Amino acid sequence: VQLQASGGGLVQAGGSLRLSCAASGTIFSPDVMGWYRQVPGKQRDLVAIITEGGTTAYADSVKGRFTISRDNAKNTVYLQMNSLKPEDTAVYYCNTEFPFLVDGKRVYWGQGTLVTVSS
Repeated sequence: VQLQASGGGLVQAGGSLRLSCAASGTIFSPDVMGWYRQVPGKQRDLVAIITEGGTTAYADSVKGRFTISRDNAKNTVYLQMNSLKPEDTAVYYCNTEFPFLVDGKRVYWGQGTLVTVSS
């Protein structure tokens, strides 16, 4: 299973970005797909997750600004980020969780994509 994330970049405060992450190499659909972010020297924190059925959960810091969605047919998860703030600057990682072992693991991580928000 491989996760390929894209969509990061540099944006001014108040701007928007859309991240995408496609899971390939499996015929199974992840139970949960999500996004986490990490800044140097700090732990990786949850941003948003979405279940196969469409149930979502968000970190308090992004509620009302970020929207997570997924295309189950494409095993792809998206993160629409609006009203970006400098404190949103981080490396964003996509994550998938399968309900059973797939190639020996249940949890997979993407390679990370950098989001930089300038003030």
